Amino acid sequence: MILGRGSFTESFPLFGYELSQYEKLFTEKLDLFAKLIEGGPVTWEGNTRAGLTDQRVFPEIENPPLKTSIGVGGSPESVVRAARYGLPMMLAIIGGDPVRFRPYADLYRRTLEEMGRPQLPIGVHSPGYVAETDEQAREELWPHYKVMLDRIGRDRGWPPLERDRFDAEADSGALNVGSPETVAKKIARTIEALGISRFDLKYSAGTLPHEKLMRCIELYATEVVPMVREMLADAGAQPELASPSME
Repeated sequence: MILGRGSFTESFPLFGYELSQYEKLFTEKLDLFAKLIEGGPVTWEGNTRAGLTDQRVFPEIENPPLKTSIGVGGSPESVVRAARYGLPMMLAIIGGDPVRFRPYADLYRRTLEEMGRPQLPIGVHSPGYVAETDEQAREELWPHYKVMLDRIGRDRGWPPLERDRFDAEADSGALNVGSPETVAKKIARTIEALGISRFDLKYSAGTLPHEKLMRCIELYATEVVPMVREMLADAGAQPELASPSME
């Protein structure tokens, strides 16, 4: 599981919460979850929900602790929080050069060391799309990526997405878009720069047709992953290249 606050705030009124409780809610819910993943009866008390006293939660975890990471979008406070709870960190890199997240990876490792904890895995979760050629991948993804971001932007006051911004993200930003070789090189660069042990490709893009998503998954699994492993073999790094994720 990956726990995070996310970038969307629409759920606050849906569940009757005030946006001003943003930090407090996540801190308390994370504190409770950290106890739950250990398994067994839980005793906990907070201010945003009823407390628990020797409460068993079902279904019970058969082999605790439940594998859990904390999603971090670029806040140093979130990095330190992940280390404090002794949970792996998953960096959500959705814009800009992934290399700029190196200070967060370094901060996480340094904080674990200062707390006397063992080093824990760091992962990256980034958007992407794989097709047979670079041109095909960009042309297929672009209109659907724009529809998705423009729809979100209308609610948030963002300007419409321009093609040059999309191309910039594909060239040197967080978008892992292109042929299998192009995407593999970009993922390998991110892994080496940040020293991560897991990479998740977020392959969904709004209105992109299902058959193209399935082809993307196939190319990622059969061509991209082997290429990345080969590129990193000389450096002795063999990260976990997870199945693409859809959100």
